[in-house]
Amino acid sequence: MQMTPEQRNLMRQRENVRRQILTHDADAAVRDSGLQLNSQERARFESRYIQERRKVEQSLRQQIETERQKEIPALIQQLRKEFQIDEPGKGPVTKPAASPK
Repeated sequence: MQMTPEQRNLMRQRENVRRQILTHDADAAVRDSGLQLNSQERARFESRYIQERRKVEQSLRQQIETERQKEIPALIQQLRKEFQIDEPGKGPVTKPAASPK
């Protein structure tokens, strides 16, 4: 898929914003830790923070997707019932009674 220059620019901007937020959060984590780190230690701390944060965020995305997949069938059933009742000229779908033989 080819992106237009505007789309590529938008993607770059979003990525830059994401990086700025991560850098800001990593900096805040260093401050919140109360550690006095030299520049090399600080860079290592920030790198590890970002690495571990990615793991946490991936885990959360997986948990959300798992929950979503559990709830979607019930949602579909609920909507099926709603729309069967709401369709003009149609009532709820019922099975015809079996004829006695």
